[in-house]
Amino acid sequence: MADTAEISVSTPFYAYLSRLRWIKRWGLKRNAHEENVMEHSWEVSVIAHTLALIKNRYYGGNLDANAVATAALYHDITEVITGDLPTPIKYHSEAINVAYKQIEKQAEKELLKLLPPELQADFETLILHDAMPEEHVRIIKAADKISAYLKCQAEMKAGNTEFETAAQDLAETIAGYRQPEVVFFMQAFAPSCGLTLDGLMKT
Repeated sequence: MADTAEISVSTPFYAYLSRLRWIKRWGLKRNAHEENVMEHSWEVSVIAHTLALIKNRYYGGNLDANAVATAALYHDITEVITGDLPTPIKYHSEAINVAYKQIEKQAEKELLKLLPPELQADFETLILHDAMPEEHVRIIKAADKISAYLKCQAEMKAGNTEFETAAQDLAETIAGYRQPEVVFFMQAFAPSCGLTLDGLMKT
């Protein structure tokens, strides 16, 4: 192990990551409660971790839940370069969607290169989506949609009707995944997310 005196590398990698807290999500909508990418990433991580464990314990999966959770923490880090492009714009046309995916891939590579060479291989399956195990990608994608759905529910609970259509679209998307661990989560965990603190204390 190198002494600190021998470390000559300096990298802005974590300085970039720290800026995730300043990137707001749902930019085209009026928000009752603003959400940034950093807090969203944490929520996606814990949901993905739970989905992986559900799949392992109930449905014969063999996933590394800790690896899934870690990859989920990094799933939106390219937004420190690209910003959060609202879904209606991202999917407005095939050309926009293809172009944005190319920009995301380039941003992934640029962020990976900021790391010391000795660490880059360790981060490849966390940052480069094409290098991730397909099952990890599926779990994280589902967790991302669940997190967005719960955000919509919280907004509507606060009386914000701006999120009604998004909530319906997300519910349909989540149901369409047909992943048993997702069905389990939505039935076991999602309903109580709408409770008040007093309601939670009574459960």
